Amino acid sequence: MKQLLGVPAFARLWVAAFFGETAEWMLQVALPLYVFQRTGSAASTALSIVLGLLPAVLLSPVAGVVADRWNRRAVLFGVCCGLAVVALPLLNEPGIAVVYAVMAAQAALASVFEPARNALVPELVGVEEVTGANGLMSVNGSVARLAGGWAGGALLGFGGLADVIVGYLAVLIVAAALLAKPFRRVSAPAPAAAPEPVVRAWLAGLRELTHNRRLWRTGVAVVLTSLAQGMFLVLFVVFVLQVLRGSEADAGLLRGVQAIGGLVAGFAIATVARRVAPVALLGWGSVVLGLLSAVIWNLALATTALGVYVVLFVLVGAPGVVLGAGVLSEIQSAAPPERAGRVLSTTFAVMATFGTVGALLAGALVATTGPAVLLNVQAGVYVLAGVVVLVRKTRRIDRFGAVPETAVATVEGCRTSSPPATST
Repeated sequence: MKQLLGVPAFARLWVAAFFGETAEWMLQVALPLYVFQRTGSAASTALSIVLGLLPAVLLSPVAGVVADRWNRRAVLFGVCCGLAVVALPLLNEPGIAVVYAVMAAQAALASVFEPARNALVPELVGVEEVTGANGLMSVNGSVARLAGGWAGGALLGFGGLADVIVGYLAVLIVAAALLAKPFRRVSAPAPAAAPEPVVRAWLAGLRELTHNRRLWRTGVAVVLTSLAQGMFLVLFVVFVLQVLRGSEADAGLLRGVQAIGGLVAGFAIATVARRVAPVALLGWGSVVLGLLSAVIWNLALATTALGVYVVLFVLVGAPGVVLGAGVLSEIQSAAPPERAGRVLSTTFAVMATFGTVGALLAGALVATTGPAVLLNVQAGVYVLAGVVVLVRKTRRIDRFGAVPETAVATVEGCRTSSPPATST
């Protein structure tokens, strides 16, 4: 961990990411709550979440090409400035239509930010250190979730949306300032993408996902976990405000305290687990996340005491970080550097697509089925994603007469940073 933070460029990106994610979490928590306050409708809340996901799907071709063709640090700086500008209409207690428009614009800019940032990490630390670097990114991401999630809910509950936006802009300006100066890279930057048409360039990156056997397996898990996450974004609001009879500040607190478990997991990935195969992190993280989620949703039958759920949401933050680090590390180590931005943007588009499907399903069905049924389905989908990854991993290696990869990951976890290329 000290070695990674000793790289000045990565350390600056790390701090900038903290401020950027803090700002993002403020709005992620505050805006759906604001919509639910104004409308009282789970379907309207689902629509707001969909508008925060859909641009990543529509802009995937452009976002990936931008991340591969332009200077990635400059792209990140420009996006931070753009995010600040498009948030300004929210300062005047806007109507729901304005909130929808701003969420869509914010999501459009974020669709460029994420692939550029994650494609930049291997350039700053080297491919062999991406798992540890992602663990450190998860650490400050967890702190950002805690600070931003709590601040978004608390400022909305006690001061209103305008106070949330003032805080958001202040934090975002710090992130932009840290990204204004060029980075000194450890490894040479990825070759610039050839100036070919955007769609053709994007399709070249898409072929990596469909033809690369490692990435194909990861994609199956991404589809299932994104579906579960989309359901969660809607059902969580209903669960806190209606099932637990909590407040907006309670919702912000529960989203935020997941960061505590995420901190522990992030430090573990950055230190003792940084050589564990990314696919093992993905599989087991998903299984544990699903099982803990099932406990949380069903415990409401016995108690609605907020303190109990604070503890459980702390715990559930750890497997979420493990899962996310596994996905990113697998993609960063398997994708060619010159196409990394396009592969990442397409992956994020898949996440957004199935997150949208999950949110729409939850918003449409919760009124008829009730939240309990859908919450258990959501937990089950996470478990299914992990089982699919781990079982396919073992069976495919066994087919060729080799030692099962799950055993290899257990014995050799401290010596390998990525799974064998033959797994799919």
